[in-house]
Amino acid sequence: MEKLKKEVIISVQAMPDEPLYDEVALTAMMKSVINGGAKGLRLAGARDVRNAKKLFDVPVIGLTKPDKLPDNWKDIVYITPTLKEVKELISAGADIIATDATQRPRPKESLAEILNYIKSAGKLAMADISTFEEGIKARELGFDIISTTLSGYTQYSVLEDDKPDFKLLEKLTTRLDCPVILEGRIWFPEEVNRAFDLGAYSVVIGSAVTRPQLITKRFCIRN
Repeated sequence: MEKLKKEVIISVQAMPDEPLYDEVALTAMMKSVINGGAKGLRLAGARDVRNAKKLFDVPVIGLTKPDKLPDNWKDIVYITPTLKEVKELISAGADIIATDATQRPRPKESLAEILNYIKSAGKLAMADISTFEEGIKARELGFDIISTTLSGYTQYSVLEDDKPDFKLLEKLTTRLDCPVILEGRIWFPEEVNRAFDLGAYSVVIGSAVTRPQLITKRFCIRN
């Protein structure tokens, strides 16, 4: 974790139906963001985790997502939902395992079972949460890292705008004794600076760097 303190982590992900999902393309994207200064990677799937660990000397956060998000994605756990996915990521070499730690019903094993397996394998466990209460509970359960990843992405964590959830970040950093990471809707360097001012241990940036179709839409869609 020392390598990630006050640093930017880049989420290099693409859905299977997107052009950048190609293995060569995503590996090139990883290299590009590391060349640009990223000190860590957040990657979806064992394939990309394995490639990153072979090629780069940076901490890798591993997670899984379904190939296609269902229409009810705000109601379900879909980030590393079961032990099967956890085991795949550990075998691929992920340093940190990220999993949904929201209050939503889990499809199989309990959150405690997921956490215990990650810890028994000697890996760090990251809780992707959407509310302050979920962050507190995840830390009490034993998670090493709390991330605001899912704020605004559950039915009960609706936000007023499309900005990063600085309020949640500040509440968590004030209360918790572990690294808190800001992730979600970060588009500008000044937002990264503000996050660190509020006590963020690291900042994860995804779409603003690695999703060309979303970046392009910001320029092409006019009010």
